[in-house]
Amino acid sequence: MIRRRNELTQLRMLLRSHRVVGIIGARQVGKSTLAKEYLNTVSGPSHTFDLENPHDQARLTDPMLALSPLRGIVVIDEIQRYPDLFPVLRVLADRRPNPARFLILGSASPELLRQSSESLAGRVFYHELSGFCLEEVGIEHGNKLWLRGGLPRSFLARSHRVSFENRVGYVRTFLERDLPQLGISVSASTMRRFWTMLAHYHGQTWNSSELARSFGVADTTVRNYLDHLTSALVVRQLQPWHENISKRQVKAPKVYVADTGILHVLLNLPQTSDLDAHPKSGASWEGFVMDQIIRHVGARAEECFFWGTHAGAELDLLIVRGRKRLGFEIKRTSAPKVTPSMRSAVQDLKLTRLDVLYAGEHTFPLGEKLRAVPLCHLLAQIAPL
Repeated sequence: MIRRRNELTQLRMLLRSHRVVGIIGARQVGKSTLAKEYLNTVSGPSHTFDLENPHDQARLTDPMLALSPLRGIVVIDEIQRYPDLFPVLRVLADRRPNPARFLILGSASPELLRQSSESLAGRVFYHELSGFCLEEVGIEHGNKLWLRGGLPRSFLARSHRVSFENRVGYVRTFLERDLPQLGISVSASTMRRFWTMLAHYHGQTWNSSELARSFGVADTTVRNYLDHLTSALVVRQLQPWHENISKRQVKAPKVYVADTGILHVLLNLPQTSDLDAHPKSGASWEGFVMDQIIRHVGARAEECFFWGTHAGAELDLLIVRGRKRLGFEIKRTSAPKVTPSMRSAVQDLKLTRLDVLYAGEHTFPLGEKLRAVPLCHLLAQIAPL
């Protein structure tokens, strides 16, 4: 078992400050395990309800009657299965004094959860939990993490074959069971075809017209499919940054399959040799490294962008917090070089610095505000925000 100390510390801090904390994340990223680990450190009373357990569902037939007497920490897992609980939680969270704190776990974005009758606006703080990261598994296991992805069962499997089979089952269960439970009525076969097609566009700028033609449906239909997968936290949309400069800039998001292990299942790449030989290998590595950067520096989703112009200048990742602007280029090469695009990004975006993450071993300067940083030095040489 890999202990997630940073996530546990974050959870403790959130529950001290908020009446209701929501831990959201895709299926099997470790939400329930994190909650159990937290409860093992709590000295006071605690109570857990798993809404996939028929016994716990029965206990919550009258949720106000079941929850109002409880004290301490109350954990409600798979909250998206029971949206009628939100009005009850609103009432219980407003009690003064409040005898309980609520930890709700869900496999959907806050935007999708808000489609319920009560959003708990102003009363809940949502924290997104992803799979394992380099900081948790160790930089020496970077290639394994890239191939298998961060889902705990996949990463910890005894072999690449078992890991791949686990992810094949994950995709099937997600499409056939989880999406319908989220209120998404698109057929599993249709969404599988779209998700697979999206995997081939991994790391590219979204073009709804091109995908719609390939899929044989309307632009609005494929846009809805994309939003469904994004709301279920299995796809990332990286938004474009717009600057007031005299250049035409890209205004559509880039799309990434959120977990590279799932990406490799959709592309049918079970082994490292298959991945290395595939034309999407570079794009896969880009998405993997980008995710590790974002998580290591502690950037929020709304602080992360990419930048591109129609003349060809681009920046893989731009993180903006206050007056600080950090740029990152990701190159799967052993000898990165300065490009006109990098110089343009530094000048036009007024970057604090630009780091080029690459697949080598040594850190070295590339120019003013420019340096090359190997992925193996990410944790040591790039400071959190």
